[in-house]
Amino acid sequence: MFKKVIWATDGSEHADRAMSLAVQMAKADGGELYVVHIIEKLMSGRASGMDTYANEAEVRAKIEQQAETLTEQGLKTSTHAAAGMSNRVGDRIAELAQDAGADLIVVGTRGRGAVGSMVLGSVTQRLLHVSRTPVLAVPPHVAVDSEAPLEPAATAT
Repeated sequence: MFKKVIWATDGSEHADRAMSLAVQMAKADGGELYVVHIIEKLMSGRASGMDTYANEAEVRAKIEQQAETLTEQGLKTSTHAAAGMSNRVGDRIAELAQDAGADLIVVGTRGRGAVGSMVLGSVTQRLLHVSRTPVLAVPPHVAVDSEAPLEPAATAT
């Protein structure tokens, strides 16, 4: 049923929890996992166009390592990093899913932003409104399958 599954990640603990379900969905039908990370850029002022998070290189390295581990475990996995303005991350994920012909997007309900951790993340909320691809939003209280094939790498700080 799901031959192309997108796991949208910002490198946060919540995204790591969603990874387990994304892997299960992709493996269930012998599908592929597209790991998507949007590099958030600042929108205005002198810093316009610069990375929103100072630890972006560390986060990207973590995500690349997670994808490499999944590939080593036999899951066809590819990574796709793209730049996006911080107010359009959900739109950008939806665009990438459409371009890839994805069957499902799996995402955590919260991200690494301070405000985002208090309510449904603005990226996830936006994605639910604009995506033409079905979205599985994984809340933080969902138990992660202990039989999952991969333990997520340590969360970037």
